[in-house]
Amino acid sequence: MAPDRFQEQFDQIQDAMGDDVVLAAGFHGPERMFLYQKGYVLARAEDADEVAAVVRDAFVRDRGDDYQAENVRVERDEAPGGVLRIRVGEPDRRERSGDKDVSDALKAVEGLERDNSRRMVSRNHIVSIAVNCCPGDEPVPVSRCEPPNPSVAEFSGEPDVPVSVLVVDTGLVENYKSHPWMHRVEGDGKEVELDKEGILQQYVGHGTFIAGLVSVVAPGTDVTVHGTLVNAGAICEKDLGDRLLGGMLPVGRWPDIISLSAGTPSTSEETLLGLESFMDALKGHPETLLVAAAGNNGNDVRFWPAAYADHPDYAGVVVSVGALRRDGADRACFSNHGPWVTTYAPGERLVNAFTAVDPTPASYDYQHSTFSKCRYDQHYDCTCQFPPHRGELTEKMKASPTAVRERVVFDGLAEWSGTSFSTPLVVGMIANYMMRNKGTGSRDAARRLLNETSVGIQRVPAPALIPSTWTPASVQSVPAAP
Repeated sequence: MAPDRFQEQFDQIQDAMGDDVVLAAGFHGPERMFLYQKGYVLARAEDADEVAAVVRDAFVRDRGDDYQAENVRVERDEAPGGVLRIRVGEPDRRERSGDKDVSDALKAVEGLERDNSRRMVSRNHIVSIAVNCCPGDEPVPVSRCEPPNPSVAEFSGEPDVPVSVLVVDTGLVENYKSHPWMHRVEGDGKEVELDKEGILQQYVGHGTFIAGLVSVVAPGTDVTVHGTLVNAGAICEKDLGDRLLGGMLPVGRWPDIISLSAGTPSTSEETLLGLESFMDALKGHPETLLVAAAGNNGNDVRFWPAAYADHPDYAGVVVSVGALRRDGADRACFSNHGPWVTTYAPGERLVNAFTAVDPTPASYDYQHSTFSKCRYDQHYDCTCQFPPHRGELTEKMKASPTAVRERVVFDGLAEWSGTSFSTPLVVGMIANYMMRNKGTGSRDAARRLLNETSVGIQRVPAPALIPSTWTPASVQSVPAAP
């Protein structure tokens, strides 16, 4: 049985979310799977009471007089993102696939939405570090004697006005500045780095790795990491919108670039209601560009917020980034693609900071097993298959008598793949363009960079950006499995 990473991740993210958020899985065909919060829908603050009344009336009418109308209620909070939760049912942890209360609530509001000619309600999707809730692969140890790849670009002196980058991710590991190229990085430490057994938890190091990639490509950049995705790399869309507008971003001038390596497919490929206020505020801050990962589902289904890149209301506001494989000659097998992907950059087996350089190495247990063949039907030695390992979650899903824990040890560096990591390379290249061309804003720099220095690659449907210090590696053809 092949690993099922979506199902393997479900329990892990649920455990990280705790009792406050119960998850359901949404399926709209085999290529569009997403997570959302059970028992709740979202509505704009100004619509919430009307939406709740319509849902309440429909439930009483359809479910009989014994249904308690007060079960449907608006949950009031400060809602910096302009959206409120409406409770529509009692979340049941036993059923993972779908939520009838949420589905019925969405259906009940359809007539109201037609009358008002706009969407008024949505699921509360889970935004996560991206393949079906996890990166293109899991990290692989690299000797601290090896250089990062991309290597550190040459930079001397101090920039007159440093480019500011905000990385919204998992935070930073302790003593991350033991990597010399990260001396301009500041931000949050992750709350819990090790589990009770002293083993690195999944996704610890993700934000550190991303900050390190920005720093090697653009050493003169000021990078701030905000530890937002600390629950197994996941967060509800409403909570993300609220945090972005509720203090994460400075009053006045926002950062030049926001780097976000997380997202989600959505119901019927709709935009995310929970991020609507943030996206509108972003549009009103012309000094700021959002660079977002296109996702690692290996398909063309829109992945939000990266898919705002070709939305007519947000032209030039968002750059979405797909991944090239390690030889730079084609798209990585896991990378999402489609007309909404702005550019591609190397994203397979990059090397950078993962843990601190410390005398005490850190152990990590693999969660997912590799596949016997590429899960996206590509025929090269991709990260689906290599390097081979067995993961504990996969073995549990197989109901193995003893779940295997294949353990590795990190002492500073890792090799890692995903559009999560293509994204900071593009961030760094935009930052460099801004520093070379003083007075150029981030949105203008992105447009000019793509027009002036991008390269065309056969079978890659958008221009590619390649850092000058990135070293490609050869790939080997793998025969198709029978």
